[in-house]
Amino acid sequence: MTCPPTCTVYFDGACPLCRREIAHYHRLPGSQQIAWVDASLCDEPSLGPDLDRSQALGRLHVRRVDGTLVSGAAAFAAIWSRLPAYAALGRVASYRPVLWFTEVVYRGFLRARRLWRQPR
Repeated sequence: MTCPPTCTVYFDGACPLCRREIAHYHRLPGSQQIAWVDASLCDEPSLGPDLDRSQALGRLHVRRVDGTLVSGAAAFAAIWSRLPAYAALGRVASYRPVLWFTEVVYRGFLRARRLWRQPR
């Protein structure tokens, strides 16, 4: 029997670095309990409510089981907290001052990411 996913991750599969990072997570124990959606390839309804394709391609998003949507650094913290190898990092990253700092770093990454993203 298959368990329902603990969350759904919406990532930009047209970004080479993003694709590599998601592939890394896929290889880890616990990843099979996460639904992974490549927003660059999926049909629009697969993104669910309150998330359109441009938003999904612009930042990493995670939909929690309760339907709430988080993005950016909070999305990474949500992913990490569900992967045993990253659980401690997920707890630390969820701490508000750390979350604020990692969000600032993530926004800087997003500016640089535009240079190597490969449209599909």
